[in-house]
Amino acid sequence: MRRISIIIGVMLPLLFASCGQQKEAEQLIEEFIDLNALTPAKIENRTFQKMDSTKNISDSLVIAMQERSHELFKESIEYPIKTSGRMLYFIRMNYTYEGDTLSQTFYIDESFKDIVAFK
Repeated sequence: MRRISIIIGVMLPLLFASCGQQKEAEQLIEEFIDLNALTPAKIENRTFQKMDSTKNISDSLVIAMQERSHELFKESIEYPIKTSGRMLYFIRMNYTYEGDTLSQTFYIDESFKDIVAFK
């Protein structure tokens, strides 16, 4: 019985921490859209999938995503500089735009302060 209490005591804070990071990432994406979308009000029914992390995104891939234009977003988006070897979080957002169902994947720095790229 004591063993189960210890396991629950360890797992519960981890569960709440991951829920907080998910909400923090979703809020960061919402702010990014409000700042950088050409018509943010037309990006409707936003739903987010579960956030995950990766170290397999190279700097050259990040730069390629940053340089690629997207018709719903401004062309001159300012991104922070990503340094090699850092972990990135990513989260996919599904949404509707003028009747079409679309999705974007956003890559977030490990401090949860910046979107470093999206595709």
